[in-house]
Amino acid sequence: MSTLGFVMLCHTALHRAAQVARHLAERDCPVVIHVDGRVTRSAYEAFRRDLGDLDRLRFTRRLRCDWGTWSLVQASQSAAEMLLAEFPEVRHVYLASGSCLPLRPVDELRAYLADRPMTDFIESVTSEDVDWTVGGLNLERFTLRFPFSWKRQRVLFDAYVGLQRRLGYRRTLPKGIVPHLGSQWWCLTRQTLTAILQDPRRRELEQFFRNVWIPDESYYQTLVRRYARRIESRSLTLSKFDVQGKPHVFYDDHLHLLRRSDCFVARKIWPKADRLYATFLTDHAADNRMAEPAPGKIDRVFSKAQERRTRGRPGLYMPGRFPKSDREKGKTATPYCVFQGFNDLFEDFEGWLSRRLGAPVHGNIFDPVRARFADDAPIYIGCLSSDPVLRDYVPEQFLTSLIWNTRGARQVFMFGPRDNQRAGVFMANDANAQISVITGAWAVRLYQSTGDFADIRQQAAQLQRHEIEFVNALRHAKSRANIRIWTLAEFIEEPIENLQGVLDAMDGANVLRLTEAPRMADLSGFAGFVQSLKNQGMNPMTVGDFPQDGIVHRPPTDRNRPYLVT
Repeated sequence: MSTLGFVMLCHTALHRAAQVARHLAERDCPVVIHVDGRVTRSAYEAFRRDLGDLDRLRFTRRLRCDWGTWSLVQASQSAAEMLLAEFPEVRHVYLASGSCLPLRPVDELRAYLADRPMTDFIESVTSEDVDWTVGGLNLERFTLRFPFSWKRQRVLFDAYVGLQRRLGYRRTLPKGIVPHLGSQWWCLTRQTLTAILQDPRRRELEQFFRNVWIPDESYYQTLVRRYARRIESRSLTLSKFDVQGKPHVFYDDHLHLLRRSDCFVARKIWPKADRLYATFLTDHAADNRMAEPAPGKIDRVFSKAQERRTRGRPGLYMPGRFPKSDREKGKTATPYCVFQGFNDLFEDFEGWLSRRLGAPVHGNIFDPVRARFADDAPIYIGCLSSDPVLRDYVPEQFLTSLIWNTRGARQVFMFGPRDNQRAGVFMANDANAQISVITGAWAVRLYQSTGDFADIRQQAAQLQRHEIEFVNALRHAKSRANIRIWTLAEFIEEPIENLQGVLDAMDGANVLRLTEAPRMADLSGFAGFVQSLKNQGMNPMTVGDFPQDGIVHRPPTDRNRPYLVT
């Protein structure tokens, strides 16, 4: 004689529901099934024929059920009343859905409940203490009216809620009722469930809960407090919900997680999870350890998954969680270094720096002609193309992809006023960026060029405007990058010490003193070029106060001479 009975609410994947129902009924558990009225007549009849050989299985009258409406409570009431009437030996009634799956032998659950004959297992928390509701409705679920379906009539639902709030409308709670909320999947004793279904005020209470939002999460959860002798405010069914309040679906690759939980039943199972159904719907022997259900064992996994979905990982962007501007968990994945003006002032600066760091160094990856990857590669790690059309579609995401695909190795690249400037503000606001700038160094390349001086002057004015905009972004209050800025005149006063300071700040770089300096461009006559720009009406202010007599070379004994510390 069984002391455990099941009520199953089914609306889809009836072939899986039939497997579970047969598994329970063949193990001496009475089962009463409600099938949603929306299921076609032919599918329903086939479902009944499939289970027609089971003596301990019944079907209750069908209702059309909508999510979050009273019809779900009605369906469970009707099935529970039939179960209690036709199977008087049942002492605990377990409410499940057609997508639920037993995770442990039925005998273990039966023995577990037999040891707790007067205990009701139902999550029941006062509305003020609930922190998991989605949609901003806790106590208002009970004090407002909800005649419209949240899923099918969302506009009317929201408009009617807003109207009631503006008018200050509040419903009066029935006497003696303290609103509680919780999971709709419960396991109640016969005494408690009978008391709820035979309550003298049942019609009054039903009339009130018909207009409560999602009553299947509050009807039994509230009324059980009036009749239960002992309540354990938890569900024996494992169910997890995402940030939108939708249930997580369990697939075959969740097998080890479901086993670790030690829960008796899990929902919601993917209908095509053949491995899960084959594993759990068997007569595997009970180990008699009577472990307590412990869904907390796998909470860490779901918490991490939820965090990844809502906050993502630093520097990884995807359509499912593309963040709003300035709300990223991290703009890029790992630190990187940007040099502006260095490859103008020094010859083969990329090659020298690569030898110094022992790692690839890119050229100007935002060069208008093409992205100049290390070793002139046309395609870089992560299938990043050097094609400027592809790169410039969203330059910021080109940069984040480069950093993400190469995480584990610091990326170093050049930047300048000739490049696409769109990524400049992005880098300035990125805490992972280490940006070193020699302002005015663009003039060195112009000085070495040949051509009409009027054109050179025009180029100089344009390059300086771009540089000033970038420097202003670096110096903005919102800038988070690690920034070093020199004018050209300042830098060439002590080039070795300035280079040493930049390298020392690069995490992972060799911190030994410089023993090999990059070759500086020939600047003899450069002071005259700067003066010529001034004479033509263009003030190269970002160059700094460049001496008219050119560079003053310090004697070899100067403290800035490269040396090796032993």
